[in-house]
Amino acid sequence: MTSPALERPSRTVRPARGVPRPVVAPELRISDNPAAMVLRAATAGPIFRDNAARTTGLSIATVNRQVSALLTAGLLRERADLTASGAVGRPRIPFEVETDRFVTVGVHIGANLTRIVAADLSGRILGGLEIATPQAAQDAAITIIARSAKAFLDRLPRRRPLWVGVALAGRVDPVAGVVDHPRLDWHSAPVGSIFGTVLDLPVSVAAHVEAMAAAELLLTGTSQERTGAAERPGSSLYLYGRETVGVAVTLHDRVYTPANGPGSIAHLPTGSEVECSCGRRGCLEATVGEAAVLARAVRAGVVPRREAPRKPVIADLYRAADQGSEQARSILFERAEILGRTASLVRDMFNPDRVVLGGQAFTGYRPALERVVRSFGESTTLAPTDLRISRFGGRVQEHAAAVTSLSVCYADPLSALRRSTRAPR
Repeated sequence: MTSPALERPSRTVRPARGVPRPVVAPELRISDNPAAMVLRAATAGPIFRDNAARTTGLSIATVNRQVSALLTAGLLRERADLTASGAVGRPRIPFEVETDRFVTVGVHIGANLTRIVAADLSGRILGGLEIATPQAAQDAAITIIARSAKAFLDRLPRRRPLWVGVALAGRVDPVAGVVDHPRLDWHSAPVGSIFGTVLDLPVSVAAHVEAMAAAELLLTGTSQERTGAAERPGSSLYLYGRETVGVAVTLHDRVYTPANGPGSIAHLPTGSEVECSCGRRGCLEATVGEAAVLARAVRAGVVPRREAPRKPVIADLYRAADQGSEQARSILFERAEILGRTASLVRDMFNPDRVVLGGQAFTGYRPALERVVRSFGESTTLAPTDLRISRFGGRVQEHAAAVTSLSVCYADPLSALRRSTRAPR
């Protein structure tokens, strides 16, 4: 839900000042740290120590030590009400992740829309808000978003904040928390230091498509328990499409994060006649991005041309298609076929074990999914593969933000808690 009070900043907003808090590179992987393994085992719900030992492969002595340390730190809690009855000797008391005490703040900065969410330690999103991404000088824009996140966090006074995570497009330096984002005209933007200063918390910054791939890897424990699905080793290719497009690769237990930043599929040729800002025609992002698709619909008269404050939005095109407009459906099916061909092209390059499609370009108009799948199948030169839609549907941006805020804690929970505790308040 958009907060009008937060989306229209003052013209004289000043960049944040103060002592920057730590910028820590996100850990987009499944950790083999013993405490992290025990914490992960508990994210799906109450678990007994012997079951945790079997799940993690750790010895029961190691599990006992880690459970004791995590209980002392307050990251786990025991469920005495679920004690196993009838057992001989010491009662078996299950434990679970502490979901009431802590909170992390995740922020996804999109080209047009920014989402701010709060998450508990199980990865469950507690709530959130949407604001228009500020069209201001980069430091001022980042400060506006950070202050909006701080105002949102202040609504949760009973929870102790642990971390801030920011996910966005562009070229991200995760160690320094610095971002180059051409769409927003940000250059060496100090995202990490500004957020750390405003919120007075450690902060991690991630490329958003890599974060989305990490969400599939790290935030699926509870979902898998509920659906009965099981994690499988191997490689995954994650393709994202909305206003921007992107790709990420997961190898076994981690998201591959190139030292020079993520690769780009924004300028893959599609054969369309759409002009791109790079000077060429037919580039992927310029062809399938929401703004470009909506502009075609407006020019064709499918969506009425309106002036501010009620400008046309992509939902108007989806609505027209749902109401039977053949032109609207044709525009969306054309985009779906291009996305399917692109997915097959990239899949054939990497030949992963599975392909995951995420973002509203895939999920916004469900009838077009069949066209994506058909186009993919007709274009690939390899054998059929596991092709799926992200389990997070239209909330992939929120979960990308959440996993960025949780990843360091999931990699080494006790160390993350100490880093958060040491941050001045």
